[in-house]
Amino acid sequence: MGDVADAMRAKLASALRPARLDIVDDSALHAGHAGARAGGESHFTVIIQSEAFSGLGRVQRQRLVMGLLADELAGAVHDLSIKALAPGEP
Repeated sequence: MGDVADAMRAKLASALRPARLDIVDDSALHAGHAGARAGGESHFTVIIQSEAFSGLGRVQRQRLVMGLLADELAGAVHDLSIKALAPGEP
């Protein structure tokens, strides 16, 4: 992974202590589209499972993750797909 993905991983791991954290750089799928950058790291999918999401709705979970990654979303990251799960959720 690159610098952007590494920064995202560090922030999410530190704040949410996830049992699962997958970060996939989907940038190659968006080459030529708006926001795509040479070298990638502009479009990501994050799958994260954390106790921090227990009792929160989908929108609250998304906002939590997006808040933690605000710097990346304001800069290099054009698109972020988030699947935020509580323990025991598939």
